[in-house]
Amino acid sequence: MGEDRLLDIALQSARLAGDEVMSYYRQGNFDTEIKGDESPVTSADLAANRVLMDRLKTLTPDIPVISEELDIEGLEQRKHWSKYWLLDPIDGTGEFIIGSGDFAVNIALIEDGWPSIGVIHAPDHCLTYYGQKNLGAFKDNDQGSHQIRVAAYKPGQAVKVAISRRQELSLMAQYLNKDYDFEYVALGSCSLKNCLIAEGGADCYLRIGPTGEWDTGASQCILEQAGGAILDSEFNPLSYNRRDTLINPDFISMGNGDFPWKQIIHPHKTAR
Repeated sequence: MGEDRLLDIALQSARLAGDEVMSYYRQGNFDTEIKGDESPVTSADLAANRVLMDRLKTLTPDIPVISEELDIEGLEQRKHWSKYWLLDPIDGTGEFIIGSGDFAVNIALIEDGWPSIGVIHAPDHCLTYYGQKNLGAFKDNDQGSHQIRVAAYKPGQAVKVAISRRQELSLMAQYLNKDYDFEYVALGSCSLKNCLIAEGGADCYLRIGPTGEWDTGASQCILEQAGGAILDSEFNPLSYNRRDTLINPDFISMGNGDFPWKQIIHPHKTAR
């Protein structure tokens, strides 16, 4: 099956899952539990996961799936997969719960350890970001679909940093070089922050604390195809399906490579 067909399947699946999520969101009728890692999960997460699994298992039965809301097979089984779907049925469950709208359905196709397709559908915002290796990155909303790129580097201009609405700026500021000027742009889910960088609305995002590979896979493809990158806190590439754990290290999402990122961000401080 060709990559274009797989991209279509990912787009359609994300939108169907988004419709399912919105049926819970509009009614405000969902159950919430706390998982073992202390992150929340709702009945909407599980319903979206069922939609995605039904679609992908029917349309691409030969491609394995990893989802945040499923038990994960051990590395001994996973390491033989040349490609697989990587899902986060709702990225930004906390935002879903408080009603901010800043949540999204994430679907990535990982091939040979790297995301080759990424789809992020934000149903309450009626927009979809998507990217495909060697195709580019795009934003699709009520104004149509158009290609997106990271913002140009302009020396002397303030660096725009994407942050969580509930993030303490003092925590972020300790990793930023005070010789530079910064502006802060607040947004919800991890993936939407990365997409904001991809479309030029912010320049970087520092994630300090646990995330899963499903949090970054789709947006990494989109951001890379838009001219950016996601690296760990020592400026090394992230990995996919290479370790027993699927928990990411601390990471930095960066826009235009012309920025002097190793001067702007202190990597030794973000390392754990």
